[in-house]
Amino acid sequence: MSFLPSRRFVLIALPAGLFASTAHASGGSKTAAEPSVRLASVGIPVIRDRQVVNYLFLSIRINLSMTAPEGKLRELEPMFRDTVIRVSHKISFGQADRHDKLDEPRFKSVMMGEFTKIAGAGNIKSIDILSQSPKKHLG
Repeated sequence: MSFLPSRRFVLIALPAGLFASTAHASGGSKTAAEPSVRLASVGIPVIRDRQVVNYLFLSIRINLSMTAPEGKLRELEPMFRDTVIRVSHKISFGQADRHDKLDEPRFKSVMMGEFTKIAGAGNIKSIDILSQSPKKHLG
């Protein structure tokens, strides 16, 4: 005896199957995220005349290339954060005229080179500063 589905089953199951497959396909494209490493919040000093005049607390996302080993690079998040702190004690990344704002272009330029040393050439696409918050605000 062979199994043949009834007409009623086919008429009910076919539209349901089509709906499920289109819902899955559209949901998959929306949830596909760009590969990245998000660093835990990090505080960096702003230095003027060899004195710490403020701290900036940053939230940073490192955007990876599509071929980068995302899992491996996420495991290196503490190294990326350590590099931000270490370099920020050598170079002040506060804006020249304001010590409560980050000089983003300079920060990104320097950190791109430093992060590439950790991640390897061709693995980092860009760096985003998601938020910055100074300890002291200028009035």
